[in-house]
Amino acid sequence: MGILEKISEIEKEISRTQKNKATEYHLGVLKAKLAKYRAQLLEPPKNASKGEGFDVLKSGDARVALIGFPSVGKSTLLSTLTSTESETAAYEFTTLTCIPGVIEYKGANIQLLDLPGIIEGASQGKGRGRQVISVARTADLVLMMLDATKQDVQRSLLEKELESVGIRLNKQKPNIYFKIKKGGGIAFNSTCLLTKVDEKLVQMILHEYKIFNAEVLFREDCTADELIDVISANRVYLPCMYVYNKIDQISLEEVDRIARQPNSVVVSCNMKLNLDSLLDTLWECLSLIRVYTKKPGQPPDFDDGLILRRGVTVEHVCHTIHRTLAANFKYALVWGTSTKYSPQRVGIQHVMDDEDVIQVVKK
Repeated sequence: MGILEKISEIEKEISRTQKNKATEYHLGVLKAKLAKYRAQLLEPPKNASKGEGFDVLKSGDARVALIGFPSVGKSTLLSTLTSTESETAAYEFTTLTCIPGVIEYKGANIQLLDLPGIIEGASQGKGRGRQVISVARTADLVLMMLDATKQDVQRSLLEKELESVGIRLNKQKPNIYFKIKKGGGIAFNSTCLLTKVDEKLVQMILHEYKIFNAEVLFREDCTADELIDVISANRVYLPCMYVYNKIDQISLEEVDRIARQPNSVVVSCNMKLNLDSLLDTLWECLSLIRVYTKKPGQPPDFDDGLILRRGVTVEHVCHTIHRTLAANFKYALVWGTSTKYSPQRVGIQHVMDDEDVIQVVKK
């Protein structure tokens, strides 16, 4: 029996098993087995040639993967937002490889990857699913392109495909401390009341992975699936934007309903509707900020700002300017919304805001 058949058997057993207190241990073990087989499925075959896949060099300030079913308008969006021309046509599977483009917005260079259309069963290697998904795992953000005329069927199918290969969209990493040890058995503890798992279930899941000595500490009320994610240690947690295209083909009421959903943007690539709002939301989702530098006695350099992530400190800014600057740091003067007054003298751990101006003083 191959891996696909084993996965299918386990999925069938999970679907026909009633979910109650008596079956939770059995279901926990089945889910652990399923995660193990799916991880094996994603490993490249031993005889695979080295050049298989989409080898696109990471460049710019952020990387965005454009994912969707065939013929939803991914290539049109790439051609509209960037100077790259991606072949577009009325038939499916026009794009057969990964086409990179660069969005220039607010001084940042955002790399946008137009990936071939995903088909159902991509997580099992159908179509070019495996290569598409492996590129998506390296992105900072997933931009999921959907057809507004096809309701939410596409969205649930794509989420299911990405979920089964360990890409978690708009989710936080489970707050579970897990460490494999050489001896001493399984030390289980929690800092809160657990309602979804107990010590016996945790031990059964660990035994399924052939782990008999480990330390597990639950810092929040997590599920068995989240524990399996932590043990697998190959999950990626990515922000996701849902972009609904072809809004010129549906009613205004339907456009309003879709636009009010969380993390959703409605656009029409052919009519070039609402693309400004798409770029603004993209900037927010990537958590990018601009920091401008200033030399003593001179005005700030607003033409060449530093593109950084939200929450960066003065230390990060110093490393971005020059690697030796942080070692010789004395203090910094900052103008902007992160300070109580301008300019404010700050230390190396001061957190910067968007469009702050900084002047670094060395020892």
